[in-house]
This record gives sequence, C-alpha cells and structure tokens, in this order.
Amino acid sequence: MSRTPGAKAGLSRERVLSAALALVDRDGLKALSMRRLGAELGVEAMSLYHHVPTKDALLDGLVELVLRHCEPPAFDGAWRSTLAAYAHSLRATLLAHPELLPLIASRPAVTPDTLRPVEQGVRMLVDAGFPLGHALDALNTLSIFAIGHATSEVAIGPDSPTPDLTAFPLLATAARSGQGTDDEARFHFAVEALLTGLEAVALA
Repeated sequence: MSRTPGAKAGLSRERVLSAALALVDRDGLKALSMRRLGAELGVEAMSLYHHVPTKDALLDGLVELVLRHCEPPAFDGAWRSTLAAYAHSLRATLLAHPELLPLIASRPAVTPDTLRPVEQGVRMLVDAGFPLGHALDALNTLSIFAIGHATSEVAIGPDSPTPDLTAFPLLATAARSGQGTDDEARFHFAVEALLTGLEAVALA
C-alpha cells in the first residue's frame, strides 16, 4: 500500500498541531493558515488535510492540544482540591499561550480528547453529590472564570499606566503594600470563594 504525501513527510496529526501551536505562539493566531503551516513543516498545504481535514478541524485540534495540558489530576476523593488544581493549571497553561486565548474563549470543546476530561469532571462531581446540571454549571463557571482571568492578565500586562491614587487612600495603601494586587493570589482567593459557593448551592 502506497503512503500518502503527508505520511512520506513524517507527518502526523500530533506533529501538525504542535507546529501550529508553535506558529501561533510565535506569530499570533492571524498568521495561521494551511499554506503557512505547510511551509513551516516543509510540505505542501494539501498534505496537511490528511491529518486535519479543514481549518476548523485545525482550530479544534489547537484547543484540544492546549487543554490537554491542564487536565485535572486523578480524583482522590477530594473534589474541591481536584477542581482547584484544574483551575490553576488552566490559568497557567493559558498564560503560557496568550495568543490562543481568543480561540479558547470562543471555541467550544468538540473533539473526543477535549470532551473526555469534561466527562470525567462531571462524573466526579455527580459522584460527590452534585445534581447533573449543577455539575456541568460548576465546571463551566470555573473554566470561564479561569479563561476570563487569564485574558484580563494578558490584556492589562505589567506595563499598563499607573493611575493617580492621591484622592483614593484605600487604593493607594493597597498599591503600596501589594494587598489585593497580586494576580496569582487574587486568582487563588477567587477560586476558593467560587468553590465554597458552588458547594453551598449544589450540595445544599
């Protein structure tokens, strides 16, 4: 049996997605095209379609590849710590790939490898006593918060102008002391508050 041009070039879906992620990390999402990706891999663009049949499939694969890095640890009976670990891993992964944030924020999970950890998370929460609908709501709330927080961190950045806080003594004190201004500490506080609220509502 003859091999396809993509196979002859040593291509695989994983290699194509990894190259696409590296391209987006370096040059931004707008730079991603099948022709440009083919050039990065040293093949004709048509060879890529054996592994990602459409541009949409490529984008779905990028979402999968990024989210694969932030799957929660194996459930050890403590759903709160498992979800907290997932939230922190999701934020860290997104901050490592800021150019993909608009894609992650706007594209739903559709591939089996993206949906599998969602199913596992829902199962964990249902087994912990969450009604099915609340289990989905809880995962969705935590994920959207992590995506939004990471998006805000990237958009604001460390070089944003510092406002004049002369007329705002509490804000000025917080700025001088660093209270409430550390992104990681703020995220941790919010995740714990969310988990406490979700537990109170879902398991009441």
